[in-house]
Amino acid sequence: MSSDRQRQILEAAVRVIAHSGVRGLRVEKLSAEAGVSTALIYYHFGDRAGLMRKTLEFVNERAGRYTHEAMEIGKDPREQLELLLLLELQDTPAVRENSAAWGELRASAVFNPDLREPLSTSTRGWVDDLAAMIRQAQAAGLAAARADPLDVAERLTALVEGVSERWLSGSMTLERARELVEGAVIAELGEGSSHVPRDGSAGPA
Repeated sequence: MSSDRQRQILEAAVRVIAHSGVRGLRVEKLSAEAGVSTALIYYHFGDRAGLMRKTLEFVNERAGRYTHEAMEIGKDPREQLELLLLLELQDTPAVRENSAAWGELRASAVFNPDLREPLSTSTRGWVDDLAAMIRQAQAAGLAAARADPLDVAERLTALVEGVSERWLSGSMTLERARELVEGAVIAELGEGSSHVPRDGSAGPA
């Protein structure tokens, strides 16, 4: 991020998308939410399309912090990969906003081709990170060797996106969402030890 003012604008953009959807991200509304002039928004991002791309990158950057947290907290590769998934399911304003904005951006890409490539790139990065952890878990004897890491990573990340949307929309409790993810890890990788807390938290938010 090149400036604190840009970060301020992008944080406001995530809030607007999370609460009002992509269509609600109008420059005038963002200006009021961020407390800056519309001219400053155009100066930093050029146009609405540029703002959208940078907001998507910002959402991905914030989600990427979960990877670092998982690596720091997890005691072994299997615990790290489970934490990486469960950190997406935390009842905090930051996680709720980030997850809701990601869902809105993904849904908008159905009709906005400009968002598809950056979304695809972000998703590949998430899948690749998880696949690397799965390979490490296999090498350490903590995951079934027969499982293809990329296939497993794609299934698990897709599941997290789905249960996250159900939880955020009130169709599923957070506890149930986390139970499903934990069960999916066992189903994909086999039984294994885990020290991930089951009290609805997965480490610091």
